[in-house]
Order: sequence, then structure tokens, then C-alpha cells
Amino acid sequence: MVRLKPSLRPPRLGVHPRDDGVDVAVVAAHADRAEFCLLDRRADGSWDERREDLPALSHGVWHGFVPDVPPGSRYGFRVHGPWEPRRGMRHNPAKLLLDPYARAVVPPARMRPELFGHPVGSDLHGDPWIPDHRDSAPYTAHGVVVDPATIDVEGWSEDRRPDIPWSRTVIYEAHVRGLTRTLTQVPEKLRGTYAGLGHPATIDHLVALGVTAVELLPVHTFVAEPSLSRRGMPNYWGYSTLGFFAPHPEYAAVTLDDVGGPAGVIAEFRQMVRNLHAAGLEVILDVVYNHTCEGDFSGPTLSFRGLDAVTYYRMDGDGRDVDTTGCGNSLDACQFRVIQLILDSLRYWVEQMHVDGFRFDLAPTIARSRDGGYDPDHPLLMAMRADPVLSRVKLIAEPWDIGHHGWQTGRFPPPFAEWNDRYRDGVREFWLPAAARVAQGEPGGGVRDLATRLAGSADTFAPLRGPLASVNFVTAHDGFTLADCVSYNVKHNLGNGEGNRDGSDNNRSWNHGIEGPTDDPEILAARRRSIRNVLGTLLLSTGIPMITAGDEVGRTQHGNNNAYCQDNAVSWMHWRLEPWQEDLLETARFLIWLRQEHPVLEQDRFFAGRPVHPDGTKDLAWFGPDGAEMDHYRWQDGSLRILQMFLHSHNRSLLIVVQGQPETSEVVLPHGPWAAGYRLLWDSTLERPRPVEDLDAVDDAIAAGSQIRIGPQSLRVYRAIPRAIRDKRSAE
Repeated sequence: MVRLKPSLRPPRLGVHPRDDGVDVAVVAAHADRAEFCLLDRRADGSWDERREDLPALSHGVWHGFVPDVPPGSRYGFRVHGPWEPRRGMRHNPAKLLLDPYARAVVPPARMRPELFGHPVGSDLHGDPWIPDHRDSAPYTAHGVVVDPATIDVEGWSEDRRPDIPWSRTVIYEAHVRGLTRTLTQVPEKLRGTYAGLGHPATIDHLVALGVTAVELLPVHTFVAEPSLSRRGMPNYWGYSTLGFFAPHPEYAAVTLDDVGGPAGVIAEFRQMVRNLHAAGLEVILDVVYNHTCEGDFSGPTLSFRGLDAVTYYRMDGDGRDVDTTGCGNSLDACQFRVIQLILDSLRYWVEQMHVDGFRFDLAPTIARSRDGGYDPDHPLLMAMRADPVLSRVKLIAEPWDIGHHGWQTGRFPPPFAEWNDRYRDGVREFWLPAAARVAQGEPGGGVRDLATRLAGSADTFAPLRGPLASVNFVTAHDGFTLADCVSYNVKHNLGNGEGNRDGSDNNRSWNHGIEGPTDDPEILAARRRSIRNVLGTLLLSTGIPMITAGDEVGRTQHGNNNAYCQDNAVSWMHWRLEPWQEDLLETARFLIWLRQEHPVLEQDRFFAGRPVHPDGTKDLAWFGPDGAEMDHYRWQDGSLRILQMFLHSHNRSLLIVVQGQPETSEVVLPHGPWAAGYRLLWDSTLERPRPVEDLDAVDDAIAAGSQIRIGPQSLRVYRAIPRAIRDKRSAE
């Protein structure tokens, strides 16, 4: 018997425990009837199902109170209504449907053929417009009744967010499984799990490296796409969301069969967050609100499509999905209920799971208007910006999708930051393919674009947003690792089972003369130097740097630039380091330390580029190899490959020298009034930086205006000695 809870307020969506039962509410605006289904496994492995009609319909939401539903119960929905696929309606009570608001999910082991309404090769059901009447309950995902408010984690009530300012943020993009799968300091049972990521051994590495935030690839419950399941391969990255409120259970050390399993998954995730916060590290989630795992109109019916496809998905006039994601479907964020779903999900992860921010995958899709165009004033974006909870956490957009005018870098409103692909392309172009061309005697393209990226990409982001709108990155999960950028000219993706057709062909990489592994010491040394050049540029640039996990130790994917289905050694972090990897790790640590020690590298507004100091010097100045300031003609010189960047501060000014020539070159350091002299802090030709404690141990300063020799294709950082300090020492 279903009892209604009298209320003048709209029902709360989802399934929520109360008075030994549950309040139930689900969106199914075009259905004639909705059933709440409780599942119980019999001794023989089959399923017993208790069905309760939801008697009330309010504004497209079916709801009611169901008694005698204890925590831990598995459940789903069945809906009855029109089967009119060409109008987008696919109501089919044979399909057990997952609650979009389920806090815990038991996903199917694989996307088995039984999940499909339209199996390939079936004479009867091969037409996607014909309903499949086979019961999907044994094969599909089940929701689990949990009450997050009752899930206790030690110290959870005292958990406090680190609240790292954007200007001091250094992001580390990582995969929950891949980061610790081979970390032997973590107990074997915990490797590749939330608990493993929150283990002291993992946290020690992150803290010693100096990053301030861990950005996790998707942790919302997901399943593999049908095409992958047919090949027997997993969806390793997780960009195929099934449930927007439930942590992916396969990343938990606790299993769903353990006592309190589903609640234990939530507890383990919270403990991970608690441990990271205690170490001063923020947690940012990569979230996929642009599409779901149900694919296009011929894909499986697991949740949204069966409940109310007309509400949840963008469709054309023939009932087919409008796809701006490349994944088969697009959620329709012009619909109130979709906006509500996304906002409710985001708030849940902030308020109940204490995460510190989000990176929005293919963000233009969730900001497309009814005519399909991107709208920076889209209601969803406006709602997030105005929300008292969400506006106070870090919001990052991936500013492109595959739809019309899909490239929108620089067009998201504040407080959003954005992945800056112009930065990635410009830095890689200068240090890798352009350097390869110059080595062969061809033009390199000059230094103008690299200078723009170093200074914060003012050509891309409006002054109101400033350089902190730019998340600077040179690699990400999608593409070559940094080590592969310097080792491969082309992708090597045959292991993905798609005939090497998948993945980008535009890698902006340079193998330094030999494709892939080599024993040639000169090539290996050049590759290592190129890694240091790129990593150094990233961590010395104005904006928000993001490092991909493993780049700090030269992790390789053996040329695979699309390892989305490689849950194996290809993708995992490897922790047994060779001497050159130890040196690289120390370099990465030093560069992050250097950034944090010099506020001039943490600008929150664009440089004025004009005199702002009493001596007539600028906050930012550019010099050529002869020590003279750059002028219009030099900026246009495509053969110029040497540039000096003077970052002026009251007490810690820096000089960054970029040397992009293939041979050792002479450079004149800027003379007064900029500085009295310079002390070398870092040189990318060195395999390992000098210890921090040695930097000021000896007075090895070079006088301003001195001519120095800088090694081929390298990067240097000097600390400028103010004239007043030099004059004082001379007097003494």
C-alpha cells in the first residue's frame, strides 16, 4: 500500500528514507503510470520483485510514500505510457529503469546484449522503433536505498575545505584507479581505490610535489559503451555516466557484497576527501552532464530514455538524438528538469561529499540554447553563477564540443575558468614541431605566440576575467603524455581495437629523430631536456597550471594518445623510477616551489605592459637576445627564437630566458634600470636542479648587461637583484 505524504511543496526527487519507508518521486512527465519496484534476490539467484504504483502526479513528477523499505533495498522504476519513438516517447514497462537520483548504484557488470532493446542481428527487434518486451531487471543497474546523513566518517563534521585561492592553485589531473594501482606502499587491497588515493603514501607524493588540487576523472557511476563491451574492453576514463549522484562502486575497496556495501562506498569516498583536505589538498571532480551512457536512439534503455526521453534529451523532429558530444546523445539543458538535475547533483557533491569544484566535460553542450547555439547567458550557467553554494567552489569549463560553433575558448562567463587549448597548442608548437623544423633549417614561427601564453593569454580572455580564467595545460588524459610528446611523431592506438583510426592526428609532438624507444644517449638527453622545457614553461606561465598525473616522472603510454579503454599498464602510474625519472620528479617539485615562492608568477590580472614603478620600469617587459626591448618588427620576425621575459615585482623580480635555437647562443641580460644583476635559479639543461638551500649559499650573481652563453633549446630562470641591494653591498 502506497501512502501519500500531504504537502503543499513539490516532492523531493529521488528516494529518501523516512518513518521505516521511503518518499519516492521520479520525473516521467509523459507517462500514464509509474511503478516503484523493490528487488530481492532469491536463493536460486533469480529476483523477486515487489511493485507499487505511485499514485500522485504533480507537474510531471510521480510520487508517493512507500512503507516497509529498509536501507540497503534495491529498487528501480517501470513506466507505462505511449510507445511513439518518432515523437521521442519510449515507455516500456519491460524495462526496469534506474532512478536518476539514486545515491548508490549497483551497475551491470558489462553492457550485455540483454540490456539492449534492439539487439544487433535480431529479425524481430532489429528495428529500433519496435519495443522489446523482454524483462531487463536481471541485467540492468539497480538503485540502492541509502541515507547519506546517517553514514558516519571519523572527523567528517570537522572537515574543512582548504579554500586555496585561484592564484595559488596547481591542479593535478589523475585517475582514481590508475594513480595507485601499482603503488606498493599502499596495501594491495586498497590500490586503485578511493581509499588508495586517500592513503598517506599517495598524499605524501602529492604534498611533496607541491600541487594544491587533485582533479579526478569521472567518479560518477558509469558503464562501458556497447561498442567497447562487444570488444571485451572497459571504459577506463569513465565518460559514460549512468548515475549523477552515486560514486562509482568499482573504485571502492569495500565491495557491494560487504556489510553495508553501498553505504560503505559513500563512506570510503568521504574518507578520501577528508584525508586529502587534512593534507591541504582540494578535490575537483570531472563531471559529464552533457550526455549519458544510453547512447543514441538505438542504444540501451537504462534510465533517462525510458523515464522521459522527451524531457531529458535533445531530439530532432524524427525522434532521433541530436548529438553535439560525439557520444550518441546530448542532455537538453533547456529543460527545467535537466537544469534541476544538474544543480541538485552539483550541490549534493559539494554539501554532502565536500568536494571543492568541478571540471565540466564538453561544457558548450550544457549551455546551448533552443536554437542549438552556445549561449554564455544560458539559464544553467546563470543559475550556477548565482547559486550561493556553487558560486563559491571552483568551476572549470572544457570549452568545446563537436556541435555547430563548438569551439568557445574564452567565452565562458566568470567565475568559470577554462581549459586553454590555445596554451597547449602554442607551448607544444614552440618547443616541439617548431624546434624540429628549426633543427632542419626551416623557419620556426617566432616567439610572439609563446609570449602571449607565458603572460596569461590576454588575447583569449576578457580583462574582467583576467589570467586566472586560463587553466594552462600541455597534456591531459586525452592525448599523448608529456614523455610521449617528445618520443612519438604519430599515434600508436592499435591496442584500442579501432584500427588506429581513433585519437587525434594533430599531436604537435617531436620524436627527436627516432620513433618510440631508443638507446641513443643524445636523443634521450634531448628528449629529457624538451620535457623540462615544456614543464618549466607550464609552471612559469601566468594562469592556473594543470599537470597530468605521471608527467612529473615521465610516464609513457607507448604512443597511445586515446587510452580511454586501457585499464592496464598502458594507463596506470608506474612508481618504480629510473634515475632520470627521479631527476625529473625533483625538477617538477622545484618548479612548483619556485612558483609558490614568487608571487609575480601568481598574477590575478593581466600585466599593464607600461611604466608602473617610480624608476619608469614596467610590470612586464620583453627583451631580445641583445638585451634591447622588443619592438614591433622583432615580434613579427618568424626566425627569432630567443626571448627574455622580465617579471617586475617590488622584491622578487624574475627574468625568464627562452632559448629556442638548436645551437648554443649568446644572450645579453637586460641592464639598468631593470636590475643590478641576476642570480641563476634554474637551467633546463641540467638534469637535476640545485637544492633550494644552495640557491643563496654563494654570491654567483651576474652583472646586468653581461653577455652569457645559453645551451641549445633550453630555458633559464634568474632572480633579479634590485639596484638598491647591489648598491648597498658595494658600499659595505
